[in-house]
Amino acid sequence: MDRLSEIEAIKRLKYKYLRCLDLKRWEELAETLAEDAESSYSSGKYSFKGREAIIAFLREGLPEHRLSMHQCHHPEIELTGEDTARGIWALEDYLIDTKEGFSLRGAAFYYDEYVKVNGEWKIKSTGYERIFEEFWNRSDAPSLVLTQNMFAPQGEGER
Repeated sequence: MDRLSEIEAIKRLKYKYLRCLDLKRWEELAETLAEDAESSYSSGKYSFKGREAIIAFLREGLPEHRLSMHQCHHPEIELTGEDTARGIWALEDYLIDTKEGFSLRGAAFYYDEYVKVNGEWKIKSTGYERIFEEFWNRSDAPSLVLTQNMFAPQGEGER
């Protein structure tokens, strides 16, 4: 592959990681990680070694009552070798906890390393450093109503 095709493949890998995270598709998300992947989320506050440990943390932290949106922008991807690369991504994330009644919004920069395994790019290490994070109780905004939730029975809203 040429350099631009390799970079595009890495972008698609990161987008798949984010999509599967928000849709809670844990098995598909695991496909994006190298077996010996490492993570360091929230400036190292949550660090894990190994694909299974990372998936377990994400699955536990994002049960169905936590709706999330993770979007990455402005990728800076550098091929560092034939089978290695690194990238920096701007992250915007948003979380709604329908059980505890809070929301969280933040921004960060992801710092990733990638490795090619059997011809496919995988995330070797991933993590982000927060720029900001804000938290609020959803009951503080009486007019705020969640009108759709793909993880709740149809028609069931939340205040």
